[in-house]
Amino acid sequence: MAVHSRYLDIAAKIRARIEANEWEPGTRLPRLDDFAAEYGANRDTIGRAIGALEAEGYVWAVQGRGIIVRHGTIRPRRPRGNLVKRNATAPGYSFPSASSQEVWKHHIPPVATVEPLTDPRIAKLLGVPAGTRVLRRFRVTGPESEPPFQINISWVHPRVADIPGVASQAPGPGDWLYRLEKAGHWPLSWMEIHRARMPSKDEAALLEIPTSLPVLEIVRVGTSGADGKPVEVTEYIVASDRVETIHVLHRDESAQSPWADEVNDAPGSEPGGDA
Repeated sequence: MAVHSRYLDIAAKIRARIEANEWEPGTRLPRLDDFAAEYGANRDTIGRAIGALEAEGYVWAVQGRGIIVRHGTIRPRRPRGNLVKRNATAPGYSFPSASSQEVWKHHIPPVATVEPLTDPRIAKLLGVPAGTRVLRRFRVTGPESEPPFQINISWVHPRVADIPGVASQAPGPGDWLYRLEKAGHWPLSWMEIHRARMPSKDEAALLEIPTSLPVLEIVRVGTSGADGKPVEVTEYIVASDRVETIHVLHRDESAQSPWADEVNDAPGSEPGGDA
C-alpha cells in the first residue's frame, strides 16, 4: 500500500471501530504507540490517521487526557434564552441552559473554600475591594449521561456567606440561591455579561475539549431584593459547541413607527369619530 494512503486505511479501521461502539463517547483511545504496534505502522502514520479522524469530528485531543471519542460530530447542544425557572424536583432555580426537569451531576468533586478574591473585575461586580476573602464555590456540572457541560465558579459576598447551606454543593442548579432568598434576600434578580474567548488548558481539560475550541463565558451578578446590593457573582464557562444563545429583541422608543403621526391624522381617526 502506498505510504500516502496508509494513514487513511488506518483511519478507516479506527473509524469503523468507533462507529461499532468499541469505545463509548467520552472515553480515551489507546495511545499512539499502542495503535502503532497493533497496525504495524510508525507513530507518525498513526498521528496522521488520528488527525484525519479529528478533522472529521470523531475524536479530539484533550489536554491531559489524550485522544477522546466525541459524542458524535455534534455534541448535545442546549438553547439558552433569558428565562429562570424554579426546579421541579428540588429547591432552587434552573438558569437558561437547564430545563428544571433533568438531573444534573458533578463531574469532579465540588469545592467550597474561603480565599482572597484577586480578580479586580469580579471584585468590582461583587462590590468588595480586590483581595477580600470570600467564599468561592467551584463545580463542573452537566446533565447525567452527557459530557461536562459547564464550569461554575461562584464568589459569595461575605455578608451572606455564613447563611446555612450556602456552601453546600448539591448537584442540582441553584439550590443555594434559594437559601439566600429564604434568609431574607427575596427576590434575587440577575444580570449577565457574555463574551467568547479561548479556554485555558485547565478549562479545556475539565470540559473535555481541545484548546482550539472557543468557550462562552457568562458572568452572572445576583442582587438582593432586600437591599439592592450584589450577593454573588458566578462565572459559567461553556464549550461553544454545547450552547447557542437566543434573545428576543425589543424596540427602543427611537425605533417606533415613523408613520404614527400619519395614522393619527388620517380621516376618521379623530377622538370620538365614527369607525
